[in-house]
Amino acid sequence: MLRRSLYRHLHLHRPCHRYTYSIEILGQRRPNRHASTLSSSDESIAAILAKEPGTTTGSNNVRVTGSVRTIRKQKHRCFLEIGDGSTSRPLQAILEPQHAEGLGTGTSVALTGIWQHCPPGKEQPYELKTQEVRILGPTDAEKYPLQKKFHTAEYLRNIPHLRLRTPLGALLARLRSESDFHLACYFRAKGFIRLQPPIITSSDCEGAGEVFTVTANAATRAGATSAIPLPQYQEHFFRDRKYLTVSSQLHLEAFVHEHPKVWTLSPTFRAETSDTPRHVSEFWMLEAEMRTESLCDVMNGAEDMIKTLVRELRTSGILQELVDLERRNDVLSEDEGGTFARLVSDRWDALTNSPWPRVTYRNAIELLRRVAAEKTIFDYPPSWNDGLQLEHERFIAAHVGQGSPVFVTDYPRGTKPFYMLPSAQGSAGDRLESSTAACFDLLLPDGCEVVGGSMREHRLEPLLQSMDQHSLGAQGTQNADQHPHPVSPPSGMSVNLGWYADLRRYGSVPHGGFGLGFDRLLGYLAGVRNIRDVVPWPRYYGSTGAAAPPPSTQRGLCPQRSSRVGVPAIRNEPKAELALAL
Repeated sequence: MLRRSLYRHLHLHRPCHRYTYSIEILGQRRPNRHASTLSSSDESIAAILAKEPGTTTGSNNVRVTGSVRTIRKQKHRCFLEIGDGSTSRPLQAILEPQHAEGLGTGTSVALTGIWQHCPPGKEQPYELKTQEVRILGPTDAEKYPLQKKFHTAEYLRNIPHLRLRTPLGALLARLRSESDFHLACYFRAKGFIRLQPPIITSSDCEGAGEVFTVTANAATRAGATSAIPLPQYQEHFFRDRKYLTVSSQLHLEAFVHEHPKVWTLSPTFRAETSDTPRHVSEFWMLEAEMRTESLCDVMNGAEDMIKTLVRELRTSGILQELVDLERRNDVLSEDEGGTFARLVSDRWDALTNSPWPRVTYRNAIELLRRVAAEKTIFDYPPSWNDGLQLEHERFIAAHVGQGSPVFVTDYPRGTKPFYMLPSAQGSAGDRLESSTAACFDLLLPDGCEVVGGSMREHRLEPLLQSMDQHSLGAQGTQNADQHPHPVSPPSGMSVNLGWYADLRRYGSVPHGGFGLGFDRLLGYLAGVRNIRDVVPWPRYYGSTGAAAPPPSTQRGLCPQRSSRVGVPAIRNEPKAELALAL
């Protein structure tokens, strides 16, 4: 019996159109020479481990794909531990010795078998009795860099492309993915609009001059061999200088006039020379802007966002995986694993159990000075104008927060960027009563600052005065004269910040916002101390691009030079020579 397929294929043949129909015979399946032996419907290891073997015939037949984490060969059988990234827990499979030929640590395999109960006394309750083995990707087990032994974080940073295969690397990737998803759901439920601001920008939001400059690398086309393009080879690809963004805040503010609430999660770049576990040159920032006249609204929004995220992550089971993963670490003793488990659990509890305390910068400095006067515990004396050092932040978080995050508000205006709204004016004779900004930093216990926010200066004249005080206008005029196509700055304003002043000139509204270091938060939740172990491919001061060939043989785009004609190159201009990026 023949029937026409429900699928009708339209073939266009000039000069006419021709319709053809596929024919199939009921009861027979046409062979598909393009079909894959891998099925997109294969269950993940997490799903398989979560189900108990059934009692009906055929209900226990499973197929799983993954990589071999460990293999233990005996005379009559072999034991495999398989992982696929869906869970940090491995799946144990047993198979006949002849089926283990060619298998080793790191081998990618597809296994088919019966999901069954383990014999009594085993650590795991279920196992896979393998009936068929297919090697998808062979490997040299002896040379495989991720052997079953302890690997230091420094060693794994040299192989970031393989570090992702470790149980912790896979778990951090899922933590990042789950966090992204729950944050998007949170902001959507709160009425925020998600935006995609530019990566190449003409402004330095923080005003520190620690930016990467984007240039058209004409040196390659001219046959030059210098890693940094010489001035005579630099082309003005754009009409003025462009940089990799250090923050999306200024561009988000442009949307606030039309959209009361906006947010983004995007990469940012800082050419900081800080070589610490807290700094990398490329990282992700979550930034939000909202219409409001109160700094408390901004702080409440940041606090509610993080608390909601932690609650959602807890229900996903990631916290328990983090605890179990460290307890199974062969290097840690039972006591050490238990200590880590308590540390991570206490952190998550402190983030959600109680309101976060708030202290002004003035009160924080007074507290630090009293403590420093009684006993010397700080390497850096607390100072009103010098800001808070890391040791000061940790002391405040420990003694004011008592285990929970702490908001420190109203910093001196002289230590903050030009765009912040003033919060209070004090008497000129008292150093501690100098003007402050309506801003805050959120400090984490045992960590550092993870969120910074403020009210934005929405009035035109005060904004122009603040920019003059930060020497932005004068610097912008000088830069404009250096370019082949200068643009006259409006009212003496900087070329690159003229558009930002226009946001105030043409009907601004009171608003504020905050920025969250996404990678720092993930590291804090996971108990990972070094941010370079959280970012999949960390770029930081002095790094050479781990596991990459030497610069002389490396192809494609690299941090300083591109061998592909016409591709803009990225270079870090020396801070001493780089004028403020306007």
